[in-house]
Amino acid sequence: MLSGWPPPVLDPAGPFAGPVTTVAWVLFIMGAVVLTLVLVALGVALFGPRRWKRRVAGEKLVWIGGLAFPVVVLTGLLIYGLSVTARVADTPRPGEMRVRVTGEMWWWRVAYLDGQGREIVQDANEVHIPAGRPVVLELESADVIHSVWIPRLGGKTDMIPGRRNFMRLQADEPGVYAGQCAEYCGGPHALMGLVVVAHSPADFAAWRVKQAAPAAVSGLPGAAVFTASGCGACHTIRGTEANGLAGPDLTHVGSRQTLGAGILPNNQGTMAGWIADSQGIKPGNRMPSYSVLNGQELRDVAAYLESLK
Repeated sequence: MLSGWPPPVLDPAGPFAGPVTTVAWVLFIMGAVVLTLVLVALGVALFGPRRWKRRVAGEKLVWIGGLAFPVVVLTGLLIYGLSVTARVADTPRPGEMRVRVTGEMWWWRVAYLDGQGREIVQDANEVHIPAGRPVVLELESADVIHSVWIPRLGGKTDMIPGRRNFMRLQADEPGVYAGQCAEYCGGPHALMGLVVVAHSPADFAAWRVKQAAPAAVSGLPGAAVFTASGCGACHTIRGTEANGLAGPDLTHVGSRQTLGAGILPNNQGTMAGWIADSQGIKPGNRMPSYSVLNGQELRDVAAYLESLK
């Protein structure tokens, strides 16, 4: 994994991660208090004076410590936790930015939506948001149960086939925030990372306009190798004949932070390595290793894809 993985889990960077962190600390503290009380009672029962042992074994203490105390504490924690969950996972409100994130084996399909819920920009394995503004993620799964967790921005939310869940997040400051699939989904589950990039509002507006445009016409030799190798059967590059839907959209792949869903930095060398031996880098992923390409062809394709900014 790249630096930043695993992401810090108790360092909130937004208003929707803060309450989740507070809940975690409350649970840690309550767990420590209960453990301490149990150990003290056990110590008294084993080594305390006879008079204290009788009190520990008394029916009144059993009713209080064994029934009343757990019911009160667990009920309070349940109500508090549900109130936090309701705020973080509430349905979209009018005017809120919406991004649809679909979990797939083993990557993330990302689509930016307009006010009517229509897809206007496609991306993969990273989510771009404006800093200081709440964003709603519409979470879906294309195959098995996944779960998205960006610890510094929000809580863990499951992605269940046939169901749409919602997750609200916000970054207080521009920056890059790491995330991870947090529900075992088979194969290279541990290598299914996600990047959230928070921009200033002006930079985000410029990024969104650029991402909506088709790929620039390229005269690089790698474009012809890409087409001849059949890559367009699985990948889309808008503005070209490549229109596959099985794999990530590559229209602006050169501008992404990572490759392979967060496991490699994105540069020409790692791009060539991923194309040549993706199965060696991330065993079980659904992209075959293109070992049939020679060294020059790999460099050409990598240079072409890197140019797609």
